[in-house]
Amino acid sequence: MIAVEHLHVHVGSFELKDLSFEVPQGRFGVLMGKTGTGKTTLLEAICGLKPVVAGIIRLNGGDVTRLKPAGRGIGYVPQDGALFSSMTVREHLAFAPAIRKWERQAIRDRVAELAELLGLTALLDRRPQGLSGGEAQRVALGRALACRPTILCLDEPLSALDEDTKAGLYDLLLSVRQRERVTALYVTHSREDAERLADVRLRLDNGTIVADGG
Repeated sequence: MIAVEHLHVHVGSFELKDLSFEVPQGRFGVLMGKTGTGKTTLLEAICGLKPVVAGIIRLNGGDVTRLKPAGRGIGYVPQDGALFSSMTVREHLAFAPAIRKWERQAIRDRVAELAELLGLTALLDRRPQGLSGGEAQRVALGRALACRPTILCLDEPLSALDEDTKAGLYDLLLSVRQRERVTALYVTHSREDAERLADVRLRLDNGTIVADGG
């Protein structure tokens, strides 16, 4: 469950005030809005990457407003994927578990599991320079899922992809949500994304979040 209660975020001259919404446990929430309305700022505040002036962020019922990003149980896929050019696909999938000092066999097992789920098994020894846009996004998704987060936040992950690639990734994202049992919040300006993915539709407009009925 993702719940935001009367949230106030202030970044430079930009601010969001008194925002409240909820995505129920296990559901796929899609947050829409025009460019510049603050969708990414809100997502980053939920992830702990932007400071909160006031209000509460609850994940799975617990108040995480003042927790550091690593303590929130969130997998985060930024808009550009942010893959490391020097690391292979295998190393990307293993990165977060290794940082958290998982046992080596547990890391290998998780990498193999994610590679199968995301169709990356044949690409494990490649680096980002050798990947298509869709493949790179699958790697970014796998890296975000590696430590089995309960919450998945995605910032316009499909915006730069062609229509055929996006169609396959819609199905993959829904499959991942079900198999990994995550609650998701997905930021986009695309109504098609919302139609294909959303259980809960939200719109950020003029500093207010409202339910979007399509």
